Amino acid sequence: MLNVWVIPADEVLSPNINLLEVLEKITTMEKRMESMENEMERLKTENKVFLQLIFTVHICTKHLFIILEQAEELTILNKTTVDTNIKLDELMKQNQAPKVAFSASLLSSFGPQSVGPFHNGLHTLIYEYVFLNIGDSYDPNTGIFTAPVRGAYAFRVFSKAFGSPERDVTAGLFKNDQHIISTHGQQASGFISSSNGVSLLLEEGDQMKVNLYPGQWIFDDGEHHHSTFSGHLLFPM
Repeated sequence: MLNVWVIPADEVLSPNINLLEVLEKITTMEKRMESMENEMERLKTENKVFLQLIFTVHICTKHLFIILEQAEELTILNKTTVDTNIKLDELMKQNQAPKVAFSASLLSSFGPQSVGPFHNGLHTLIYEYVFLNIGDSYDPNTGIFTAPVRGAYAFRVFSKAFGSPERDVTAGLFKNDQHIISTHGQQASGFISSSNGVSLLLEEGDQMKVNLYPGQWIFDDGEHHHSTFSGHLLFPM
């Protein structure tokens, strides 16, 4: 608080006034005023610094929110990248999996011809005309398909023959000499057709073949390919 001393003029001229004391009071008052001015300048400076600090905090907060938003976007992007990499790995595994498929018909020569009957047990049919043999797992010299990998496989057998009162067309699909399914047809005349299919879990090295049963026969024509044996790998396991 600023204190001001008012001294009447007649008192100044009065011999009772102590001029030194008055000067001392004036000096003290000037020092106080100077101190107050300094304090005001200090407060102004501090206030300016405080305002700058508030502005800096505001800018930092704004940038922090931007960084948090970018971090969230980066997290989403990373998750998307991980999902994409997983799908890419799955596609690569599928692409690296062996591709196995075959299809063959019984005869490679033109003209109708019957195979059988045989009377000394089961007879393995050799499907000579190969339409497709991806992976080379079917052997057209033996009629045997050998599984290259463990997996699920699908097989299909089509059989055709002349009708006869004496014999049928019965062929069986075998896995390692174990009967799985059969095609069978019987009528006295005309043509007989029969088909069957199955999906199996095979171990690597398992063998599949079609056997003609004793006393039966089967027909084919190398031009029209009536009787066929086909299979393919569904997926490895």
